[in-house]
Amino acid sequence: MAAVRPVVERLVVERTHERRPVDERDTYGAAFLQVGDLWRHDETVRAFVCAPRFASAAATLLGVEGVRLYHDQALFKEPRGGHTPWHQDQYYWPLDTTDTITMWMPLAEVTEEVGSMVFVTGSHLLGDLGAGHISDRSQAAIDRLIEERGLTTDTHGSLEAGDATFHAGWTLHSASPNPSGAMRPVMTVIYVADGARVAEPTGPAQEYDRMAWLGGREPGEPVDSDQNPLLWPPVEG
Repeated sequence: MAAVRPVVERLVVERTHERRPVDERDTYGAAFLQVGDLWRHDETVRAFVCAPRFASAAATLLGVEGVRLYHDQALFKEPRGGHTPWHQDQYYWPLDTTDTITMWMPLAEVTEEVGSMVFVTGSHLLGDLGAGHISDRSQAAIDRLIEERGLTTDTHGSLEAGDATFHAGWTLHSASPNPSGAMRPVMTVIYVADGARVAEPTGPAQEYDRMAWLGGREPGEPVDSDQNPLLWPPVEG
């Protein structure tokens, strides 16, 4: 983390498009600074994102033989930053598989005051629950669903730098606001099972992802562009 953190912090500052004060943004904008594809801009970050030991853990959790990179993403929750509403990541992904998983790793200590993500237990098995876009609407809809179905939530609370959680693509999750005066720097890596194919996008959000993270591959084509290298098992040579 001592090697990776300053590089990621520099890239986030250089590459973020968000320059407004937190209190002038909507709920989604106030949740975090969001910058992806960092692995293609620095060798230190490339080594982190493509690390075989992380990819091996992802493959084991998914129960598949191999995984490819879908994309990386820095999620920096600023001081006094807002909450991250309930959502399901898979909603955004034009993929023909649910064998997807995200590693969420803080680059600095996440204190109990800030807290790590909150998950709805077992939600990865329930498919699309209609959360939709990250928004106040998704927060209200999932709050109602949790109450109506009697679902339970769980969180790991504080985390040390270099700890990690992994969550499957349909897992409902959210994050608390950052009431502290310090940045909450987190790096995420999203993995997809090797052999997955591009699905027909269901809307503008998935079409954006197809063009941004899948090398422009067309529906029906394999997820194997230069943007989606095989991370596990390691490629010989």
